[in-house]
Amino acid sequence: MRFRVIVTETAAQELVSAADWWAENRSVEQARDWYAGFSEAIRSLSKNPERFPICPENNKFHYQIRELHYGIGKRPTHRAIFTIADDYLVILKIRHHAQRDLDEDDLPTVPTK
Repeated sequence: MRFRVIVTETAAQELVSAADWWAENRSVEQARDWYAGFSEAIRSLSKNPERFPICPENNKFHYQIRELHYGIGKRPTHRAIFTIADDYLVILKIRHHAQRDLDEDDLPTVPTK
């Protein structure tokens, strides 16, 4: 089964902001590679998204949240927080691993079809 992947406006902005930071503070080329790679990893969630772990903060929410870890080095630097509903999934947030754990106020309302 293939899932439709929906990226919230918030998550899309966070992805761009993280790439912009990388371009300004590290390398424009690495920022492009990171953005393209993370975007592709997010698209790959359309196949078997259940293979990714449940977030440690999952018990704070009334729906299940999972995470995709991504980085261009040996260690992941960011995670995409998502939830699965029926035949689609929603990317809710893009977070750096150094950021604090999520709270209820950090996630948007899950959009429906």
